[in-house]
Amino acid sequence: MNKSGKKRILLKLGSNTLTKETNHISRGKIEDIGVQIAALQDEYEFIIVSSGAIAAAKQFVKLDNHDKDVFVKQALASIGQPHLMRIYNENFRDLGLFTSQCLLSYSDFEKKQTKDNIVNTINVLVKNHYIPIINENDTVASDEIKFGDNDKLAALTAVLLNVDILIIATNTNGIYTKSSINDEVPETIELVTDLSLLQKEIGDKKSSHGTGGMQSKIDSAAIAKAGNIETWIVNGLEDNFMLKALDNKIAFTKII
Repeated sequence: MNKSGKKRILLKLGSNTLTKETNHISRGKIEDIGVQIAALQDEYEFIIVSSGAIAAAKQFVKLDNHDKDVFVKQALASIGQPHLMRIYNENFRDLGLFTSQCLLSYSDFEKKQTKDNIVNTINVLVKNHYIPIINENDTVASDEIKFGDNDKLAALTAVLLNVDILIIATNTNGIYTKSSINDEVPETIELVTDLSLLQKEIGDKKSSHGTGGMQSKIDSAAIAKAGNIETWIVNGLEDNFMLKALDNKIAFTKII
């Protein structure tokens, strides 16, 4: 709980959620997220870590691909980031919500002065009712390609900003039991207190339902847990996924 008396949520949005698993950013999904934040803003304050810059760029450009893949991705991120922010700004503004952009690099978390600056700036933004939208500074870092779609960035930021809940929006109903993964309706592991037990459930990287990406989410949950922060892994493709998770109306994985 922060000085405002509100609980603080860090919401991590991956490209899968923001595009609704298509090739372009879904304005409808961003509006859905804004509507939920507007509905919850009396009780919660929000910080967003958002992927999607590369997906946003792909709607507008096709770059010459003779260069190294990582540089093409960084160039696309540079082109896409302003478009992504514009979509957030337009949709959130219509709901009376204000946004700001913060670009961070992993090296920012290694220096005390920079960490203090991040905390102070974001606290000022939140206190003045601006929602910080954080992304990795992709133009100078190739970390996102290595670090699992901003999951680690979200966890480090959650700990730094002392949030109450880290919500990772993904394209599954949380983490599934290994035995049910190929079932028509896989079984969600709803509560986790021991991450080593969870690790055993995601051993099979070849399974469907995107569990290959679950390792980075578990790594992120471990960072958050060490900072006494709950991690919720929720299906962001669901409409009103935060409202439903907070009311326990959908299956999701809670790691405490």
